[in-house]
Amino acid sequence: MEDQLIVVNEKDEIVGYGEKMPIHKEGLLHRAFSIFVLNDKNELLLQQRALHKYHSAGLWANTCCSHPIKGEDQEITIHRRLQEEMGFDCHLEKIFDFIYKTEFGNGLTEYEFDHVYLGRYNNDPIPNPDEVASFKWIHIDDIKNDMNNNPDQYAYWTKFAIDKFLAKIK
Repeated sequence: MEDQLIVVNEKDEIVGYGEKMPIHKEGLLHRAFSIFVLNDKNELLLQQRALHKYHSAGLWANTCCSHPIKGEDQEITIHRRLQEEMGFDCHLEKIFDFIYKTEFGNGLTEYEFDHVYLGRYNNDPIPNPDEVASFKWIHIDDIKNDMNNNPDQYAYWTKFAIDKFLAKIK
């Protein structure tokens, strides 16, 4: 049986559970998380999503993003997924939440109540090729310009969250 994602309302209260594809086909609001990891040089670790992902394949995104699942504490999930995707773990601090909705044009809609976490790590990751095509470090002073110059190369949620993220860390 596939992991059950957590369907929520706009107050992040649980209203149900469901499998990933039906939730995205129906465009249901569901819980998610995004992890942003910085190093001591104030560089943000970005991942390029694997080329076979069902949406946003090959796009640059924040360090790690996924969904908490039914029956697993979100604090466990964020560390498990960071390790599974990027090959490391670090202390993570929740810094804000946001809700976004976007349609991908392939019959799928991402509608997430996204919990955002900040971590610090100073080594290169060892990405899982099933999840991540590549990675790069980019200075926080350069990220907005790169997104503005290359908007089609970034995942929607990362572009949506970046201003609030930068405001929180400065």
